[in-house]
Amino acid sequence: MAGNNVPFSLKKTRRRFLPNIQSKRIFVPELDRFVNLRLSTRAMRTMDKKGGLMNYLRDQGLQLKDVI
Repeated sequence: MAGNNVPFSLKKTRRRFLPNIQSKRIFVPELDRFVNLRLSTRAMRTMDKKGGLMNYLRDQGLQLKDVI
């Protein structure tokens, strides 16, 4: 997404809105191991609400090999 920075002088300059990407080490009980993922903070919140990584991936129609 893109937009404008607008200061007090109203001189507009272009800017980008980037997702908040974080590196996260997540334990997957189904595999009994940790996986390292790069997720947005929004995806982390949704994953917590869904009850874990595997449930989140299942709802998104993905498998673990798709995101590793």
